[in-house]
Amino acid sequence: MYTLLVIVHVIVSIAMILVILLQTGKGSDIGAVFGGGSSQTLFGSTGPTSFLSKLTAGAAIIFMITSLFLAYFTGGGSPSSIMNSGVPAQTAPAPAPAAPPAGMPAAPPTK
Repeated sequence: MYTLLVIVHVIVSIAMILVILLQTGKGSDIGAVFGGGSSQTLFGSTGPTSFLSKLTAGAAIIFMITSLFLAYFTGGGSPSSIMNSGVPAQTAPAPAPAAPPAGMPAAPPTK
């Protein structure tokens, strides 16, 4: 189930990238920006919702749903923590200090 969901998620993401790149911009042309007349479309500069924008919305919805399911399936594992054990780990005793080399005076005793 998880593998199928990952495959669908990857296919939908690639399809969404391609559909978004195929769409034209909303600005119609550079002449409409400077008041050189309006664009020659029936519904204004934005136009009706095209097939590509409906396809983009559908792909985005499927992308969000698969993202939520993938997050749910991956987050279902049991949490592990080092704080679960009640007994602290025993440490090894520190090694004794080495004797000073010959010819060096020994350190004075501390009080």
